[in-house]
Amino acid sequence: MSLKNLKVALVCDWLTNPGGAEKVVVALHELFPHAPIYTSIADRQKIKGLEKAVIHTSSLQHYPWAKKKYQFYLGLMPQAFEKFDLSGYDLVISSSHSCAKGIITKPRTLHISYCHSPMRYAWENSHSYIQEYEVNSSVKKIAPFFMHKIRIWDRLSADRVDYFIANSKHIQNRIHKYYRRPSSVIYPFVDYKNFQNYRRSSEDFFLAVGRLTPYKRFDLIIDAFNALGLPLKIVGTGVGYQKLRARAEKNIEFLGFVSNDKLAELYSRARGLVFPQIEDFGITPLEAMASGCPVIAFKKGGALETIVDKKSGIFFEEQNTASLKAAIEKFTKMDFDTQEVKAQAKKFDRAVFDDKMLDFIGRKWEKWQEEMV
Repeated sequence: MSLKNLKVALVCDWLTNPGGAEKVVVALHELFPHAPIYTSIADRQKIKGLEKAVIHTSSLQHYPWAKKKYQFYLGLMPQAFEKFDLSGYDLVISSSHSCAKGIITKPRTLHISYCHSPMRYAWENSHSYIQEYEVNSSVKKIAPFFMHKIRIWDRLSADRVDYFIANSKHIQNRIHKYYRRPSSVIYPFVDYKNFQNYRRSSEDFFLAVGRLTPYKRFDLIIDAFNALGLPLKIVGTGVGYQKLRARAEKNIEFLGFVSNDKLAELYSRARGLVFPQIEDFGITPLEAMASGCPVIAFKKGGALETIVDKKSGIFFEEQNTASLKAAIEKFTKMDFDTQEVKAQAKKFDRAVFDDKMLDFIGRKWEKWQEEMV
């Protein structure tokens, strides 16, 4: 049986805001356009590319403020995903960084999970996540109890997956650490062609892009640029917007949400992208590099797998203001070859992702059929 003849379902954690995980879901939908999507909560207006998709949501969809405050319902998500009836499918592909991989399938159904990360807030980030997230003190006191329960469920539900795909070697190591499971690495993608519409014309300003949440470490960026006085433009919104804006000097401009076209234009004009966080993979540096814009990144996580030091960007060693400031000063004295920067990003083009995913799924399906005989 070829993949075209299979009954396929796609599963993801939630579809409430556009991001890297959501882009993977859209790509999977385009590879399997007839496969329905199962998710906890969806806001169709926020996710482009799924206009024709059949989307099944859980009962959480109708809970108060679910589309905006989906994190509050994390404790209910394991049960929500277990309630989905996927008994009629030959192949289920989950895209998961939370609870989506915990769906229950029949013995003859092949479940492949594309893992963006084991739950960050349940494992290595569990303490900092609770302390840094802006909720009242009562919630913070009881949160560790719920995290303990979720951690147990997360570990047990990992055994329901037949094959894991990790989105980076960094995440492959985490899957082994927390789930004790092997995985294969298939990198996410950058839509390379979407960043070729603007000629590279480097200007004086630097750029930072992302959700304004604590772990993205925009505080380091702001403190470094406050000290240096260099022009910085920040693209993004999030819970930390007001505090970060109050912290910033006049050389820092907040642009909020911008369109994809506007973002591509900003990448083409920026002197460099500043990327101080630890990401599982990190699409933003690839978008910048696809535009010929080099990156200043913290030397940990997925950035180590996409950025070539002194070729498409540079790294800083310590996640603090002094180390970042020194890297920016070093960067201003360097020259980068625009074509070389772009060539590095092209290695992660969408076509590469599609080919590797279809090849992996096809090989695992053939093996699965042999084992089921």
